[in-house]
Amino acid sequence: MTKPPLDILLCAPRGFCAGVVRAIDAVEKALAIHGAPVYVRHEIVHNKYVVENLRRKGAVFVRELDEVPDTDAPVIFSAHGVPKSVPDAAQARNLFAIDATCPLVTKVHREAQIHHKRGRHIILIGHAGHPEVIGTMGQLPQGAVTLVETVDDIARLQPEDPRNLAFVTQTTLSVDDTQDMVDALKARFPAIVGPHKEDICYATTNRQGAVKRVAPQVEAMIVVGSPNSSNSQRLREVAEREGCPLVRLILRAEDIDWSLFGSIRTLGITAGASAPEILVEEIIDAFAERYEVSVESVSTADESVFFPLPRELREQAAE
Repeated sequence: MTKPPLDILLCAPRGFCAGVVRAIDAVEKALAIHGAPVYVRHEIVHNKYVVENLRRKGAVFVRELDEVPDTDAPVIFSAHGVPKSVPDAAQARNLFAIDATCPLVTKVHREAQIHHKRGRHIILIGHAGHPEVIGTMGQLPQGAVTLVETVDDIARLQPEDPRNLAFVTQTTLSVDDTQDMVDALKARFPAIVGPHKEDICYATTNRQGAVKRVAPQVEAMIVVGSPNSSNSQRLREVAEREGCPLVRLILRAEDIDWSLFGSIRTLGITAGASAPEILVEEIIDAFAERYEVSVESVSTADESVFFPLPRELREQAAE
């Protein structure tokens, strides 16, 4: 049988960002220098394929430090960042801790700390329970940060001193939703102080921009990523908001429900910042088995950001 034609528009940029590359490289470099095991607190990035691949190489993923035995092996903190209590606990046990927090998340931590030192109460725009939010709130004493998730949360705020506030944001949010919340904060609290440079990271902004370009042009869109990946979920939401009739967040080709895609002639594909390109290629190959595929890349930004490895690994690699 002749395969039906399918035009695939491939979003660019997509997939790994500089912070994710740095975090994965940190685990692999630690394994190369020290051998297995290398302990990692939480998933190094939110992608099951990446985590399982590192586990096969000798990484041991734990939820909390009390699962790590007394050891000389490296203990790596994930790209999402951790509360201050975590490195303090590692130091108390003389663990060899390596912080793989994305530098753009660290920037938000430092902003929050500066605002706190200047006596401001901090409003954090983010999602409750996300590791990055837990890490940011954990930089400061309890009560110093108030989390808001919606515009309605902002309407309910009753700060002690409305003239002495600052806000920061999670780095992986929807650009549009976050702008609505920032506008609401500024409308309620005109004196509120924001970041010198927006907290939403370049990779989140760029990937959402590419989806905005492609989503209105296609009948269906696949976002390659894990369900627990915030930036991947936001890509799905952006595609839906831009009017794409069918949007699915999919980890691997084996997860595709082919009954949904039977009659389509145009398909958009993107990938969250923690999704490796090999999974994108796997999904394109799966469609190529069923359709006569043509692939066009739609680029909306060039990325050249690079973050060096954590200092401890750079020093050891040099030795």
